[in-house]
Amino acid sequence: MAVQDPHRPSELAAQLRVDAVRASAAAGSGHPTSSLSAADLIAVLLARHLRYDVHDPGDPGNDHLVFSKGHASPLLYAMLKAAGAIGEEELLTFRARHSRLEGHPTPRLPWVDVATGSLGFGLPVGVGLALTGRRLDRLPYRVWVLCGDGELAEGSMWEAAEHAGHEGLGNLTAIVDVNRLGQRGPTRHGWDTAAYAARFGAFGWHTIEIDGHDLDAIDHAYREAARSDRPAVVLARTRKGRGVAAVEDREGFHGKPLEDAGQAVAELGGERHLTVSVAPPRSSREPHRFPGGPYRPPEYEVGAQVATRDAFGAALAALGAARGEVVALDGEVADSTRTEAFAAAHPERFFEFYIAEQQMTAAAVGMQRRGWIPFAATFAAFWARAYDFVRMAAVSRADLRLVGSHAGVSIGPDGPSQMGLEDLAAFRAVHGSTVLYPCDANQAAALTAAMAGLSGVCYLRTTRNPTPVIYPPGTRFPVGGSRVLRGSGRDAVTIVAAGITVHEALAAADALAADGIAAGVIDAYSVKPIDAATIRTAAEHTGRVLTVEDHWPEGGLGDAVLEALAETDAKVVRLAVRAMPGSATSREQLEDAGIDRGAIRRAVHDLYALAAR
Repeated sequence: MAVQDPHRPSELAAQLRVDAVRASAAAGSGHPTSSLSAADLIAVLLARHLRYDVHDPGDPGNDHLVFSKGHASPLLYAMLKAAGAIGEEELLTFRARHSRLEGHPTPRLPWVDVATGSLGFGLPVGVGLALTGRRLDRLPYRVWVLCGDGELAEGSMWEAAEHAGHEGLGNLTAIVDVNRLGQRGPTRHGWDTAAYAARFGAFGWHTIEIDGHDLDAIDHAYREAARSDRPAVVLARTRKGRGVAAVEDREGFHGKPLEDAGQAVAELGGERHLTVSVAPPRSSREPHRFPGGPYRPPEYEVGAQVATRDAFGAALAALGAARGEVVALDGEVADSTRTEAFAAAHPERFFEFYIAEQQMTAAAVGMQRRGWIPFAATFAAFWARAYDFVRMAAVSRADLRLVGSHAGVSIGPDGPSQMGLEDLAAFRAVHGSTVLYPCDANQAAALTAAMAGLSGVCYLRTTRNPTPVIYPPGTRFPVGGSRVLRGSGRDAVTIVAAGITVHEALAAADALAADGIAAGVIDAYSVKPIDAATIRTAAEHTGRVLTVEDHWPEGGLGDAVLEALAETDAKVVRLAVRAMPGSATSREQLEDAGIDRGAIRRAVHDLYALAAR
C-alpha cells in the first residue's frame, strides 16, 4: 500500500527498522543498531521533507541526502526500498558479492552522491553540494546530511561547520544522530546536545535540540531548519538499537547483526511493505551555466625562464574562459599556486577555503558530482592533510583535478616542512589516478588543459622556481606519453627524469657528451600512467637506466620506472632525495640531495665503469 498523506512516519520508521535488521541478518554483518537509532529521523525526512524524483536521480532539482555516518547503510537501503527505488530481493543482497548494496554506500547506486564510511567526510561534501547549489547551479535544492555524534570528534567536521557558517549556507541541514554510543563505548559528550549546540552555534549555525524519537518534534525541527537563512543542525537525542530491547542503549553491539533477528522483527511489529510517494523537486529549471568560448592557451618562447606554476595559473584562467564549467578552489595560497589568475578572471567561479584542505577537497567532490570541473590547488606537501579525502574521492568515482606547487627540495630555503617529497608516491597509490609532472611552461599549460578531460583523480605537480622553456608552443603531450630529448644509436645509458630534474639531466648529458659518453634523456612527464614502452625500448638498447627525481626514493618516478622494467634485465640506478633537507638555495638543495647535474654525471660514470669491468 502507498503512504500518501498524512504520511505515516511511525509505521514507516518501524518498516525502516525491520528492513535494516533483515538486511543485516541476511548479510551476517552490518550496523543495524546504528540504523535503528536514526530510523525516526529518516522516516520523517522521507515522508514529509525530502524533495526527490527517485525515478530520475539525475534531476538537477533533486535534494541531496548524504549519509555521513555511512555505516548506517542498512537504513539507507531500507529507505530506498520504501521509496520504490530498489526492491525486496535486492535489499536482501546487502553486502553480498556483486551487490550494489555495499557495506558502506557508494555511487554504484545512482541515488548516492558520494561514498561514505570514512567518518568526517560526508558533512564537508554536503557543504560542497550546498555551495554548488547556491553559487553555481543557482537552484533551490536542499542538502541534508545525516551525521553520527561520534564523528563530531573529527576535525574535518568543524572545518565544514565553520565554512558553512562563513558562507551562510541556509540550504544545508545537518541531522546529528546523538545516540551516545560509539564503536567501543560512549562518545565524548554522550547525550549532551547542548555541548554540540554551543560548538555549532559558535560557527554561526542555527541549532535545534530535540528528542530524536518524537516524530512531531522531528517534523517541526525540519520545518524550522528550512526557514533559517543560516545552516541548521538538528541535534537529535536517540537511543542506539531503538526498538529492540536486547540491544537498545547497550554497549558491545556496534557493527554486529542482531543475534535473534526474527525476535527483533516481531518486537518491531513484523514486516511491512509500505511505499512512500516522495515529494517532487521544488524546481524544474536547468542549472545555471557560465558562458564559454575559444581556448587560447598561454604561449612561451623557447629559452625563456618561466615557472611551471606560472604557466599553470595562466592556463587555468584561459581554460576558465573557454569552459564555463571549470571552477577553482584555493587553500589560501592562490598567490603561490597562481590560481589567483583564475580568481581575477572568473571571480564567480573561484572558491576560497582558507587553510582547510579537507574541506577544500570535499567541496571539489561535491561540485564535480553536479557536473562542474573543479581544479583545487595548494602546496604539494599540504595534500597530505587531505589524503583520506582524496582516497574517498576515488571510492566515490569522483573526477578531481588537484595541483601541488612548491614540490621537492628545489623550492630552496623554506625547509622540509614546505617541501612536497611524498606527493608522487601518494597520488600514484590512489586507485585510477593520473600523475603529471611538467618540466617547462608550455608543457604545464598543455597538461593543465588535458586534465579537464580526464576521469578519476588527476594530480599535477608544479615547480616554484623558473625553468627554461624547452618545448615550442603547440607541442602535444598525451597523457601516458613521454618525450625523448636526447637519443642516438650510441647511447650507453638512459636517464629518465621529470620536472625540475629534466633540466639537470639535459645539462648532465651535455657534460657526458664532452666526456665521450652518449646518454639518452627521457622526459617522463606522465609519471602515471608511465610510458613503459618507450622506457623499455631505451633500456633494451642501453642496458642501463638512471632515474633522477626531486622526491623521496619510495614510490615516485624511480619506482614507476622499475615497475615498467620489471621483466627486463636492465641495470637501474635511482637518484632521489635520501636525507632530510634543511635550508639552502635551490641550486644548493639539488646538489646536497645528490640529484643535480653533477650527481647525474658521476652516477653515469659509475654505471659506465661498472659495465666496462
